[in-house]
Amino acid sequence: MPTKYFTPDEHKRVREILGALGEAAADIFTRDDYRTLRRLIAGAVADGKLPRDRYGINPVVHNLDTALTLCEMVSADRNMILSIMLYELCQKEIITTDEIARIWDEDVVRLVNGMLKVATLYGSHGVVKTDNFRKLLMTFAEDIRVIIIMIVDRLTLMRAINHHPDEKFVADTAFEANYLYAPLAHRLGLYKIKGELEDMSLKYTARDTYTRIARELNATKVTRDAYIADFIAPLKERIDATGLKYEIKGRTKSIFSIWNKLRRQKVEMKDIYDLFAIRIILDVPLEQEKAECWKIYSIVADMYTPNPARMKDWLSIPKSNGYESLHTTVLGPGEKWVEVQIRTRRMDLIAEKGLAAHWKYKGIKSESNLDSWMNNIRDILETADGPMELMKNFKMDLYSNEVFVFTPKGDLYKLPEGATVLDFAFNIHSKLGCTCVGGRVNGRNRKLNYKLKSGDTVEISTSPQQMPKLDWLNFVVTSKARSKIRQSIKELEHRSAELGKELLMRRFKNRKIEIDEGMLMRTIKRLQFKTVTDFYNAISAENLNINDVIAQYEQTEREFHTDNKEHTSAEEFELRTTDERDQESGDVLIIGDNVKGINYRLARCCNPIYGDDVFGFVSSEGVIKIHRCDCSNAANIRQKYPYRVITTRWSGKAGKQFTTALRIVGQDDIGIVTNISSIINKEKDVTLRDISVSSHFGTFSGHLVLGVSDTSSLENIIRKIRTVKGVKDVQRSN
Repeated sequence: MPTKYFTPDEHKRVREILGALGEAAADIFTRDDYRTLRRLIAGAVADGKLPRDRYGINPVVHNLDTALTLCEMVSADRNMILSIMLYELCQKEIITTDEIARIWDEDVVRLVNGMLKVATLYGSHGVVKTDNFRKLLMTFAEDIRVIIIMIVDRLTLMRAINHHPDEKFVADTAFEANYLYAPLAHRLGLYKIKGELEDMSLKYTARDTYTRIARELNATKVTRDAYIADFIAPLKERIDATGLKYEIKGRTKSIFSIWNKLRRQKVEMKDIYDLFAIRIILDVPLEQEKAECWKIYSIVADMYTPNPARMKDWLSIPKSNGYESLHTTVLGPGEKWVEVQIRTRRMDLIAEKGLAAHWKYKGIKSESNLDSWMNNIRDILETADGPMELMKNFKMDLYSNEVFVFTPKGDLYKLPEGATVLDFAFNIHSKLGCTCVGGRVNGRNRKLNYKLKSGDTVEISTSPQQMPKLDWLNFVVTSKARSKIRQSIKELEHRSAELGKELLMRRFKNRKIEIDEGMLMRTIKRLQFKTVTDFYNAISAENLNINDVIAQYEQTEREFHTDNKEHTSAEEFELRTTDERDQESGDVLIIGDNVKGINYRLARCCNPIYGDDVFGFVSSEGVIKIHRCDCSNAANIRQKYPYRVITTRWSGKAGKQFTTALRIVGQDDIGIVTNISSIINKEKDVTLRDISVSSHFGTFSGHLVLGVSDTSSLENIIRKIRTVKGVKDVQRSN
């Protein structure tokens, strides 16, 4: 290769890498592979097609370093090494995937394509600090080997940027390594890589802290190793005497782990309880596990003073994630605290590879399917010969039922498979969904029902004239979108019904017609409307002429009074007592001196129902109107017209339904109106005749018109409505 392309240090490093790589990959890398790659790379360098990136990183040196690190720290296969070297050439269009397939095979193409897809993701959105980005990354990678290459690639980059002049670049790379790649490395059992990534991340983001901890550890390394040996030696003698098979491991925490402790517990390094940690692992049968663990604990506690506050018994009651172990912190020689973990080989296997891997019980979030899948991969990494050959059949389909979509600002959202532009709009905000008319997906205009794919960047287009439509329910897939569409349509219907009702009431008032609720219900039924809301919506939409409604109302009223009019002559009229008429009449009101059967109307101002305290008032039309005693007009009537007030009381049993209204105030929660309606519909002696709802700044107020038989049924339904979540107050409104 042209030597002027490399600095002297880089040229020296390339020669070292090639020599080491030749030894590490001798069994899997052929001479033809080497010659072909050398020719392609040398030609690209000579043509100036492999320049340094914007941060000054030499791609040839970096890729060679990554290939060597992969061989040293992971059992890499031939195709992984090839893909590392070919990826940059393919990205710069020096070689095509068809040529790669012809020279090598489709498996190399698959790896290169996975790396190219991940590169496009980074190129569009840079560092993304969300859990969804990790999922999208794994979806794009498609092959587990791509994830392993990415982890090693990041390790190589982290090693190369120590003292890099671009501080922001270093900080972003360090954050990403710690947030994204270190947890993935741990899940795959690449513990050494994970530890190095974490330590370097701390070094680049808090160099003074890292240096201070490192100096303290280095200054005490010999002393610390000797201390661990001194601590273990007498323990080994006592445990050997029991005849048990066991293994003892001593360790000091990594710099990153120590820093985590210092930061979380706000203590000095000398005060960290488990700076020294000893793990005793027993080889015993399943039925003897607990007894033998407690036997070892008694030996430890007998030799060293335990701290009761630091005792953790996960033998008797394992953690919910399956973790089993016995932890104690004891005061060792020199008054230093040492954590001792006692477990069996089976427990250790579960803790390291099963449900309770170290990364989980330290608080890193994960999904159960990812845990199981990653553990299977780790088993192959640790037990199989040539494990990367077995990885070819592993597909990254963990999140095949999800899509991950970006906003133009780079925010990332997770949606179910099949989600549309409209689903995305509702996921951002309900108002955005209700006014959505389409969107721009990756710069191209798309309709509401366009199905999104992972990695799409979506910009929503809106219009203030847009309103939710029923046919939207045919293609949205998210429950949030479906519920919001239904709720919005209902609200539109309620507002439309309110307008229709207002128009009708105004026309009745202009015609000086006093509306009787029962008569109006008969008219609505006569016009063949199933619900009152449908009736008022028809008026609002001008599908029903108000004059025709009034004509039908008057006709219904005339027919009703004609059918119920009594034809009695003056000679035949006889004033009957209460007891006599109770047997023949269904009347429930006694007016005056125990007289029933007198023509009366229930006042519209207070809508009395059976059980209310009432009085009669002879109106100017000569009709007796029945008011509640607590009616807002009662005091004025009694003061001005005391001679027209007639005592009135209820008689017999309530048989018919009376109209009354309720006012409800509460939080504007999803489904609250449906819950209220459901409670009313379940009551046998209560009917819902009308409902209107309005909302403002998260609070809603509603008016219900009910048919009830008496005050007890009204009080019962009010109590039940008050139990609905979100309802703050329920009052009778008339």
